[in-house]
Amino acid sequence: MVEVRAIDLQLFADRTEPATPRQRQRARERGHVPQSPEVTSAALLLAAFLVLRATAPAIWDGLAGYLHDTLGRLAPGDLSVGDLQRIFTGALAFAGRSLWPLLATVVAVGLAVGFAQVGFIFTLRPLVPQFNRISPLQGWQRMFSRRAAIESLKALFKLILIAWVAYAALRGAAGKMSDLMSMDIGAAVAAVAQLAAALILRVALVWVALAALDYLYQRYEYEVSLRMTRQEIKLELREQEGDPQVKARIRRRQREIAMRRMMADVAKADVVITNPTHYAVALQYDHLKMVAPKVVGKGQGYIAERIKEIARERNIATVENVALAQGLYRAVEVGQTIPPEFYQAVAEVLAFVYRLKGRF
Repeated sequence: MVEVRAIDLQLFADRTEPATPRQRQRARERGHVPQSPEVTSAALLLAAFLVLRATAPAIWDGLAGYLHDTLGRLAPGDLSVGDLQRIFTGALAFAGRSLWPLLATVVAVGLAVGFAQVGFIFTLRPLVPQFNRISPLQGWQRMFSRRAAIESLKALFKLILIAWVAYAALRGAAGKMSDLMSMDIGAAVAAVAQLAAALILRVALVWVALAALDYLYQRYEYEVSLRMTRQEIKLELREQEGDPQVKARIRRRQREIAMRRMMADVAKADVVITNPTHYAVALQYDHLKMVAPKVVGKGQGYIAERIKEIARERNIATVENVALAQGLYRAVEVGQTIPPEFYQAVAEVLAFVYRLKGRF
């Protein structure tokens, strides 16, 4: 087990290369995206506080009116079943009317924050059962992993910081708390509500700051988790572009096919112009089909020798012209007609060949 763990750590240490776009896409398809639950929690808390602060006076007035109307209609004596049903139904209706802005805001903010963090993503991969998660050994390792330790420290730090902020706020309002006993019920409720609002606002702002730091940390952890080894990058490039050895074999096969096709066309040439040893260019001309002579084959070294060998086998005239052979080899590709600057020189060569063969 120690040896396997050492190998895992070594593999993790070798992951030093940034993730490729394909690696990020695969992680996104698995549902592995950078997100911080603290950001969502902080945004929901702050949004709920702002909505409640804006709607609290209306909710309070509505609650007072509801209680006045409901209790004022009650007849003296015991409550009947119908009275209890009416009170319960009215309470639900009042709660729905009062809290729908809060519920709508919470849902909208939750969706907006989630979309802002990860964008639109739909995948069922996280729902696929993973049997390694029910393994006691795997669970034990996760409990004592580095990530679990960091999450525990984060939770402890957040708890201590929020508790300190709440304590500081309550200690500063200790003097006001002692004055509540001398206030009437309305003023006391207003004072408590004001104190609670100030406390929640401070906690929400601290939570927002912690959420921002946690988001940066989650982005860092995400990038670290996606890092790749150089070997993985090579394998990915091989998957995307194809095996270099296979591509080399394909190119070699294509060159062989092109070479055989060119040699077959050389057998139809009218003349082969040579360097005499380094270059060979085969020309074909049919004045009924072509506007100018065409290069049907060219080469140097071994290919040039092969072209000259075919010319000897097919009784094709071979003319030695160093300048013309080099010029045609560099300027004209196989299958192209010669440019006008070579017309005069090639015409003289073809005329010489035609005289040898008795053609006019």
